[in-house]
Amino acid sequence: MRHVALACAIAAAGGAAVASSHREAPSITNTPKVDGTDFYMFRSYETGRDGYVTLIANYLPLQDPYGGPNYFKMDPNALYEIHIDNNGDAREDITFQFRFQNTLRDIQVPALGSNVSIPLTQGGFITTPNSAASNVRETYSVTVVRGDRRSGTRTAIMNASSGQPVFDKPVDNIGSKTFTGTTYAAYANQHIYTVAIPGCSQPGKVFAGQRQEAFAVNLGPIFDLVNAPLSVITDPTLINAAAANSIQDKNVTSLALEVHKDCLTATANATTSTAATIGGWTTASLRQGRLLSGSPRNTAHENTAINAGPWVQVSRLGMPLVNEVVIGLKDKDRFNASQPRNDTQFAQYVTNPTLPVLIGVAYGFNAGELAPTNTGRVDLQTVFLTGIAGVNQMATVTPSEMLRLNTAIAPVPFAQQNRLGIVGNILAGGNDNAGFPNGRRPKDDIVDVSLVAVMGGLCLANGNATAMQPNGALGFGAACNPSAVSTALTPNGTNGIPTVFNLHDGADQAVVPLLTAFPYLSTPNPGASN
Repeated sequence: MRHVALACAIAAAGGAAVASSHREAPSITNTPKVDGTDFYMFRSYETGRDGYVTLIANYLPLQDPYGGPNYFKMDPNALYEIHIDNNGDAREDITFQFRFQNTLRDIQVPALGSNVSIPLTQGGFITTPNSAASNVRETYSVTVVRGDRRSGTRTAIMNASSGQPVFDKPVDNIGSKTFTGTTYAAYANQHIYTVAIPGCSQPGKVFAGQRQEAFAVNLGPIFDLVNAPLSVITDPTLINAAAANSIQDKNVTSLALEVHKDCLTATANATTSTAATIGGWTTASLRQGRLLSGSPRNTAHENTAINAGPWVQVSRLGMPLVNEVVIGLKDKDRFNASQPRNDTQFAQYVTNPTLPVLIGVAYGFNAGELAPTNTGRVDLQTVFLTGIAGVNQMATVTPSEMLRLNTAIAPVPFAQQNRLGIVGNILAGGNDNAGFPNGRRPKDDIVDVSLVAVMGGLCLANGNATAMQPNGALGFGAACNPSAVSTALTPNGTNGIPTVFNLHDGADQAVVPLLTAFPYLSTPNPGASN
């Protein structure tokens, strides 16, 4: 089991390896409000909530906190969705749909004898939801759809206190003066709602609002052909010392749900790994047609376009990093429009990953010299597209890209979580099997785990094939053995383990400010502070 868990941790990232999906495809850069940046799915580790699963879909990347006067409202003409597959056919069985509405209050003030509309999103100090000082009231609804996302049974999720299907979204963290009389954290916490979810006997929670960017990455140097010496990115003592987290000062917008695990699995109280495992991914869609008006109405907010026609999916995110650094540039927009059940069309990007070749070129090796040599990368196919038997393989095995979570594995308190997920837990001899790639927690350093995967760590763990075990200790093919890994990465490194297991990008996910309770991502950076 220890070996299987190690394989799972190293390989589930597929061929991915550098940054989460921020601005990952050409077309999505034109519509940042529907750009999914990260998707988290994990057993809740808040005290008293361990029977629940938390789902967090982040959108609208790289928000500068000072981005006024409009800041970062969600798109009322978009459909944001979180999908759950609980039987393994790579089709959604449960979908949570978020729709936003931004209502203009048109606050006016007396100016030289006339009442005149103000130019800001706030007309005074804000301390409570739906404050009269908010010039734009941001609200949203959440609908649960059972079956097909478009033709299934639809019912509204209700505020357990008010019995209403409408929730207030907090104003972005404009600055400390705007929130005089309270802290932004206290203000935002007023927007965490207990909800009644149709078809689920246990109440859940929902929050939609701005959060501090929770992803750590050394973004600039990574995309500059890994602009750091090989001796640096293979020295674990330099994590959080050799490079800065380049997006720590940014914010995102999070759509967070907490749902009891028995309401997500096909069978309540599931204990076997196949019955307890769910798949998840998030998407955003826009109307097919858009007509721009040359004379926008001045009585509404965001009114320059008239949208009509069927929904068209423009963003998709399950496991991190996939579209950003695995899918070829020509297919990135197509991946964003696709569904998991059709993922065999992208299989070559997993069986023949290009990133190891590019990393080798960046460090002066001949083309392919640093890349693993096992043709077809059966190691990555098995874990990335089908799941690992006994760990996170579902009841039906359909090759598809989505985040998989075994809900029968108990959560681990935040302080005890290993930042490298299961692979770090195995190397440390611990008992944390609740992390990436068994779902994904905010603390999991998926960049470092993925670097290990793409450069052959799985084959090093698989060992040599023998007559008794022709496919190696982990069953990933005879060609997936230590000889497939570059000799530059197989010697023991500074901590006495093979260098390939020491690969990192320099930024440390474990030091990112996070919360230990729902919605888990930290208070957003303020636009200004005292």
